[in-house]
Amino acid sequence: MDKHFWQGKKVLITGYEGFLGSWLVRTLLTTGADIFGLDIKTFRKETILTRQDLSRIHIIKGNIKNFTLVSNTIRDNKIEIIFHLAAKSLVGDCLKNPLEGLSTNIQGTWNILESCRNADCVKTIVVASSDKAYGEHKKLPYKEDTPLQGNHPYDVSKSCGDLIAQMYHHTFGLPVAITRCGNIYGPGDFNFSRIVPDAIKCALTDKTFIIRSDGKFIRDYVYVEDVVDGYIKIAERLQKLKLGGQAFNLSNETPLSVIELVGLIYKIAQKKPCYKILNKVKYEIKQQYLCSKKAKRILGWKPRYNLQNGLKKTIIGYQEIFYGQ
Repeated sequence: MDKHFWQGKKVLITGYEGFLGSWLVRTLLTTGADIFGLDIKTFRKETILTRQDLSRIHIIKGNIKNFTLVSNTIRDNKIEIIFHLAAKSLVGDCLKNPLEGLSTNIQGTWNILESCRNADCVKTIVVASSDKAYGEHKKLPYKEDTPLQGNHPYDVSKSCGDLIAQMYHHTFGLPVAITRCGNIYGPGDFNFSRIVPDAIKCALTDKTFIIRSDGKFIRDYVYVEDVVDGYIKIAERLQKLKLGGQAFNLSNETPLSVIELVGLIYKIAQKKPCYKILNKVKYEIKQQYLCSKKAKRILGWKPRYNLQNGLKKTIIGYQEIFYGQ
């Protein structure tokens, strides 16, 4: 990290109290950046951010679907760098309420970008897309030039937001780049409907872990601090390397099945695997994983944590939550 680059920069993080957003805030607090956080929920009980951390940032409570709020926040505070992370991030939630998922993830993204177009202060924008934006393809791993063709509510919302970000660069010259990550995991993810925190919680509390699929779905996983490092590298290099309009995959490139992942979690936790397979999942892609060669080549990014080390650190983090150890 180039701390000189961040010194005094006005940085807006949407979704700053979410899992990834809170890690990004905590990292940037070490740099002297002037941080603004926009979130629909503020001062959450479950967060890695301390009260001291929160006292050091400018907190704005609101919805990214509110164009006036977004526009005024960016213009009035002369924001220079934006990390747009706010979204409906759960596949299941978007399936249950597609209108909310689509409007938040698509309208919210164009609100951010249109507000930036109307302001003359923004120099760098990093938009969070997803591996789900690619949809289903026979040829794997996904590369950045793989077509975006989501078929289901969450996937389509990320495909659309991704394409809108590219459009704002190619049509209006907006300095925006896009990230597409594998499944992000690490301490501080308090959404226990996700596989990693749920499996760890079950392992640590001796409960049966429920696998919604047949256990054979293939995904790749990337540790949250490695993702933060990728976001920061993109922001630092976007202007210098003219990265506007480009997308970057961030993954540790180690795909494995749900059963393999769960087995590894229980092994690291020193527990005997205990799970039940429901085989009832719908509207999810069987195999998804990414190629990150572009990020390594252009950004000099590479994961510091392999899956075993990342899961070990994550389990220790949850042990502190559950047992104060």
